[in-house]
Amino acid sequence: MTAVLSRTRDPELLDELSRRLVPDEMWLVIEPMLPAGHPRPQGGGRTRVGDRAVFTAIVFVVTTGCAWRHLPPLFGVTVPTAHRRFCEWTEAGLWRALEHAVREELSCACLIDWYRTILDNVSVRAGKHPAC
Repeated sequence: MTAVLSRTRDPELLDELSRRLVPDEMWLVIEPMLPAGHPRPQGGGRTRVGDRAVFTAIVFVVTTGCAWRHLPPLFGVTVPTAHRRFCEWTEAGLWRALEHAVREELSCACLIDWYRTILDNVSVRAGKHPAC
């Protein structure tokens, strides 16, 4: 599928893929959590790529397991841009905040089986260097 995506530059296909990977409802939760972009200190440069396009490209890499270097150009995001934002957002704590927001949303809607969640967490082996 990646080979087909890398050759395709169909805006309708990109829109459909983007909506499937990051539905509008999800984007409404994510967008306010994103850290603001910083202007370049020296000025100039290219126009910043939209956060939704970058987030969608990151979701594609993470969910498909493809290497960053194989990110299809279909997304309109270069590999360095996608990886740089992934690192910036990781340092800013976006993924943890997103996890908490989704967990809170599901909990409020009574869609989490806390009993199973607790059992799953207990059954996972801790690493050699626990955080506490």
